[in-house]
Amino acid sequence: QVQLVESGGGLVQPGGSLRLSCAASGFTFSRYFMSWYRQAPGKERELVAAITNRGMAINYADSVKDRFTISRDNAVNTVYLQMNSLKSDDTAVYYCYAQPYDAKGDDYWGQGTQVTVSS
Repeated sequence: QVQLVESGGGLVQPGGSLRLSCAASGFTFSRYFMSWYRQAPGKERELVAAITNRGMAINYADSVKDRFTISRDNAVNTVYLQMNSLKSDDTAVYYCYAQPYDAKGDDYWGQGTQVTVSS
């Protein structure tokens, strides 16, 4: 069974940091591009960061560049999102997403983890 399990969300003060993790199982993790998306109430789901299957290319939304860092460890089937200098606009549900690099397999979504930035 395929699973993407996010963890690390919670309540943090403005200017603080959180590290999200997404643990994957049930598919060949090293053959999938991994991404983090987020969705705030009443807004469209947006791409936050993405990393290719071997980590050779990384992309960030302009709103999080220089503050967030995406990384992956294929040895433990996990993708991370380090979030620094958090602000209220970062409040959202964060989702882990897996996409096959050759588009021949299925894609998968995690259940999401809530991040709330508030004083």
